Amino acid sequence: MLLAHVLQSSRTTLLAHPEQALSADQFWRYADIVRQRSTGYPLPYLTGTAEFYALSFEVTPEVLIPRPETEILVDLALARRPTCVVDVGTGSGCIAIALAAHLPEAQITGIELSPAALAVAQRNAERHGVADRIQWIVGDVLVPRPGPADLIVSNPPYVRTSEMATLPVSVRSYEPAVALDGGADGLVTIRQLLNQAPAVLGPDGCLLMEIGVDQAEAAIDLARTAFPQAQIYIHPDLAGHDRVLEVSL
Repeated sequence: MLLAHVLQSSRTTLLAHPEQALSADQFWRYADIVRQRSTGYPLPYLTGTAEFYALSFEVTPEVLIPRPETEILVDLALARRPTCVVDVGTGSGCIAIALAAHLPEAQITGIELSPAALAVAQRNAERHGVADRIQWIVGDVLVPRPGPADLIVSNPPYVRTSEMATLPVSVRSYEPAVALDGGADGLVTIRQLLNQAPAVLGPDGCLLMEIGVDQAEAAIDLARTAFPQAQIYIHPDLAGHDRVLEVSL
């Protein structure tokens, strides 16, 4: 994959033409990124792209690398056919853009604390031709408060601070801590989002949020406090782990 990246070629073409010689410049570029990869530097940051929901996204060290388990969040969101969506902590914009690509009538707002991350999301929206249907806001959770929405989606930071050091080196050393560290109990942003969401969700609205595999009980308790009359569900990912909290009004 690294060699294909240096040669600006597909892996299939590379395998079909093993006789191709590298120029000196290509060789040294290849040697350099192999060296970087050997330190644990993430492959998507080296190639500058990551796949998510069958779409290719630009990724830089300013954004979290999209994970396959987050695709269940998109599946659940698409099933509701929303027309007004708020994506909290949008990062690379992968969730918002995947929804926009499959919901041509929907208007979507992406909120992100990091202006640098938001710039990546904007480029990804242009890349996939959905920039005219996504509004980007620099904000902290739901502040500034967007207009009424029928769906809120989020992949918030939910790793406990004490567990950050146990993450793989490729994650803890290179991906943005602000997108991972959920505070002492891992629930700081989850708590904020659930407290602020009632003022944003319209009638019959829904909130879908990714959670840690051991956070279902705590997340349900927080959701019941914020939404006493709502229906609350936990959805597993493909590995069978608790992955998405659903709050439906």
